[in-house]
Amino acid sequence: MPHPSEHTTGWLLAQAARLHRFYLNEKLAEMGLFAGQEQVLQALDQQKALTMTDLAATLRVRVPTASKAVTRLAALGFVERLSERLSGGRDRRTVQVTLTRKGKVAVARIHALWDKVESDLTAGFDSKDSRRLRKLLLRAAANLATALGGTEQDCDVPLDALDDHRT
Repeated sequence: MPHPSEHTTGWLLAQAARLHRFYLNEKLAEMGLFAGQEQVLQALDQQKALTMTDLAATLRVRVPTASKAVTRLAALGFVERLSERLSGGRDRRTVQVTLTRKGKVAVARIHALWDKVESDLTAGFDSKDSRRLRKLLLRAAANLATALGGTEQDCDVPLDALDDHRT
């Protein structure tokens, strides 16, 4: 029986997002990771070391949520916590999180995994189709952010970040 909303763009987007996450989760499980944990590793790879507050802000989650993810990743050997005192700071309560060697290896695999998922997602698209899809999705996200009382800055990437004068 058809879904009552299957004729809408939002329903199709939700289905594509669900399948994307399911596919990604299957691949992450092969690495011993769960959904969302790869984002922690990627954030640390870009910044090298982050406080829990900065990590939470980067991930757009609450500090206790980030702390729980870090605790799990530390138990698996992907990250380590360093007291600020050890890294030159004065506040002994502040903790920075960094990738371990195992975490750095995992990040390389995660980048390859995201590339594979992206390739499968856009199979049959030419580069112009891919850019157009990204722009349309960003515009849709900005529209929803605005409808919720936010702004374009509430999206991870501003719409003009994808402006390509070659298209």
